[in-house]
Amino acid sequence: MDDLEFRLCLKIDVVQLDLWIEQGWLIPEMSDEGRQFHDADVARARLILDLMGNMGVNEAGVDIVMELVDELHGLRGTMGQLMTAIGRQERDVQRRLFESLEDIGRS
Repeated sequence: MDDLEFRLCLKIDVVQLDLWIEQGWLIPEMSDEGRQFHDADVARARLILDLMGNMGVNEAGVDIVMELVDELHGLRGTMGQLMTAIGRQERDVQRRLFESLEDIGRS
């Protein structure tokens, strides 16, 4: 969706949107038509609205939350890759890895 559609969907003004982009909370795709936003951007923007509105979080707090969300997303991707790599191993190797994880979890 373009800039106007995005702002209308979220009921925000261009000043708010520009601030969020400047802060790095949203990173729209750029095209010949201008900024383009996707469903993930809408979800991030709704989170920002909730944090700043209903939850009363200030800009510094939103910055921290968005960094944590991005870090968590990256870790989930890494975990998925790790599970794929484990799945490609021989059964004996898989068993030893999972046993090792269980041992670590108990300590």
